[in-house]
Parts: sequence; C-alpha cells; structure tokens
Amino acid sequence: MQRKPKISKCESCLGKVVVQPRGTSGAQSISMAQTKTSSCGKEYQLLEEILARGNMLNALKKVEANKGALGIDNMEVPHLRKYLKEEWEYIKSSLLDSTYKPMPVREVKIPKPDGGTRILGIPTVVDRMIQQAIAQKLIPVFDKHFSEASYGFRPGRSAHDVVLKAKEHIEQGYKWVVDIDIEKFFDRVNHDMLMARVARKVKDRRILKLIRAYLNSGVMANGVVAEKVEGTPQGGPLSPLLSNIILDDLDKELEARGHKFCRYADDSNIYLKSRRAAERTYISIKKFIETRLKLKVNTSKSAVDVVYRRKFLGYSYYVSSKGEISLRLGPGVVKRQRDKIREITRRNRGRSIDSIITEINVAMTGFINYFKLADMKEFLVKLERWIRRKLRVIVWKHWKKMRTKFRKLLGMGLSLEQAKIIVYSRKKYWKLSLTPQLNTVMGIAYFRDKGLINLVERYNVIR
Repeated sequence: MQRKPKISKCESCLGKVVVQPRGTSGAQSISMAQTKTSSCGKEYQLLEEILARGNMLNALKKVEANKGALGIDNMEVPHLRKYLKEEWEYIKSSLLDSTYKPMPVREVKIPKPDGGTRILGIPTVVDRMIQQAIAQKLIPVFDKHFSEASYGFRPGRSAHDVVLKAKEHIEQGYKWVVDIDIEKFFDRVNHDMLMARVARKVKDRRILKLIRAYLNSGVMANGVVAEKVEGTPQGGPLSPLLSNIILDDLDKELEARGHKFCRYADDSNIYLKSRRAAERTYISIKKFIETRLKLKVNTSKSAVDVVYRRKFLGYSYYVSSKGEISLRLGPGVVKRQRDKIREITRRNRGRSIDSIITEINVAMTGFINYFKLADMKEFLVKLERWIRRKLRVIVWKHWKKMRTKFRKLLGMGLSLEQAKIIVYSRKKYWKLSLTPQLNTVMGIAYFRDKGLINLVERYNVIR
C-alpha cells in the first residue's frame, strides 16, 4: 500500500483554486485570493497583501515618480496606468496562481567613475511595479533583523549617516581600515544561497517562486536573451533588498568577531587600531566572503591602509589644523565634477544659455547636497568662477555677428571704445572670456539674473 504524503493544513489550502467566469477580454481569470482559510497563518498570505489595492497603488506611484529607462517592451511610464486598466486582472490572476513570467531585463552599460563599466538590468515598467510592491512588504520583514552597521538602501538611513559613523570610529582611534571591494557583486550572487536566506523569513511559496522567476528572467543584450544562472540584476527595485539579505551574513560575522565596521551596499570598511590586526582581518574576511558567500573579493581595489589614504563613498578623512577629524572630497571627485560641467557646457551642443544654466543648477545642486559634509568652500569658489567663464564663452559665441555683439555690449553699459576692443579682438573665445570688459558686464550679477545658483551660498545654507 502506498502511504499518502503528509500535507500541512496551510499547504493543502494553497492547493485549492477557485476559477472565476471569463472576463470581457476572454481570458480565464484564476484567483487564489479565496483559497485561504482561517487555519493558514498570515505569513502564508503574503502575496495577497502584496497585491492589495493600496500596496499596488503605492508601488505604481513610486514607479511613476522615479520614471526610469525603457524595458525591452519599450513601454513608457506614462502609458502604464492605461495598460493596467486593461490587463491588471489577468496579471493579478497569473501572479496568484504562479504562472506569471517576468520579461527579461534590458542590459545597459554605464561608465564607472574609476574606470570600467557597470552593467544594469532594466526591467519593464510592469515588472518594476511588481518588484516595488514586493519590496514594500518584504523590507519591514527583513530590515529589523539587519545589522546596525548596514546603511545602504535602508529606510531612514543614508550615505551621510554611514560616513559620519565611520568618522566616529576614526575619532575613537581606529586609524587602520580594511577596505573590501566585492568584484561584480550584483552579477555573482548565488541564487540558491540567496533564496535559502529569503525562505528563512518568507513562508509563502508563491513569493519565493516569483522572486526566483525574477532572478532567472534573463538579460537581453543586442536583441539576444541570455539566461541568468547567478546574480541579481542591478536596476530593479528588488535588487537592493536582495543584496542586503545576502550580505547580512557578512555583517553578522563581523559583529560576532566584535569589529567596528560600516557597510553601504557592497562597500564595506572595517576599522582597526593596528596594521597587523588589519592585515589578519583582511585575510580571514576575504576567505569568509569567497568560501561562505561564494563571492569574489577584488584584490586590486581592496586594501589595508591608513584611513586618511582611502576614500569611502566619495569622501576622504583628514586631521584639521584644530586636531579634529574632518571630511573632504575624495580623490577623483573634483575631476569627475569638472568633467561633468565641461560636458554640459560644450559649445557645439546647440542649446540656449537658459537651458544650459538649468542643467548646471541641477548637477551642482545634487553634488552639493551629497558632499555637503565635506570642507569644500574653496573648491566651490574656484569652480563657480570657472563655470562663469565657460558660460561667457557660450554667450559670446551665440551672439555671432559683430553688430549683435556691439548692440549687446553697449546695452550692458560698455562704452563704444571698450566694445571695439572686444569685438575687433583676434583672441580666441577662451582668452576673450577672461578680459576685463567681458568679466565686468557678464559677472556674478549677470548670471545670477539668468538664474545661475550661487554655489557657496547654497553650500552654506544646507551645511
């Protein structure tokens, strides 16, 4: 005689399916929302909570607010609501009966600040909304168990918090740092290990199957879909949470050893008081990451060094003249920002001066807001002076004809003789932009009237 397999009450509940009549679209609507009984715990009904109207609306609003690039279906965010009005019932039923198949993500390569490229996987807008809805319900489940030293992609925490926490460790005498860089972290996460950790707290098997489907959905590059057997595509709303789940094991290991450390996503800094202790820690933690987490440490970017010679999230630390630990811009940050302004102010872009100033304001506001903890007033003064000079070049080029230049300069208050010196000059644009005449009529007040923000004033306000 064959013995019947033992099935728990909750598992037997999941097996019941209620078939609804066909809708107007002709597709069969299958719902499992009514399959749960009072004997099933709330943790087995997580999918119903995710698909609840309020949660889905919040997810939709966040996707619309974030905008973002197109997925492989080329559907734009503004078209999402109309699409959902027609197709949501069918999408929801397929999610409930575990037949939903996510579309492959679109591969996008973006340059890294320190060289190389970062590969992003852009999901379709529908999949972004579903991932966002899942993340909204799973974050409260996992976040309360994460380490206090983890700051990346967590509610109520920011890069500024982790930079200041690292500063506290340095002030306590931890002057040596083990700077760990995980090579291509998002591309090498082991799916089985990740799903085992998700399953520790998520009991609804339909959610587990859906997350696994997103991990295995594949990547489309140059029109060809490649299967994914490892990695969690960086670019979807779910990937930050999944990265924290897998790296929580590293946090717990460091806590068990009693280390002072800070982690922001896959950037980890461990602080120690001696070089010998730091070198010993680097060897053992590298072994833990590569054997236990099945990830690879990038030995060319990881290092054991004095904290003042390393950067963390773009910031560097130094001892001020008062003997205090202070923050400054890390190596390469100044060059990258100047390159960004240089790109915006290219002369052959064919844009109006107003649109260029608007673009500069956006770029510089974001830069100052992020690096507001750094001592950079002197840098901003020099950068602002350089930006005005670049803008004078653009304005002078836009005027083109000599009679236009005369008319503009005379209207700004220059005398005819002063205007002749500039208009008839054989100097190139860049040298002309620094002449006393142009510097006077197109100075701070001129560009302030055009809408250019004052960088130092902005910096002083938000400090």
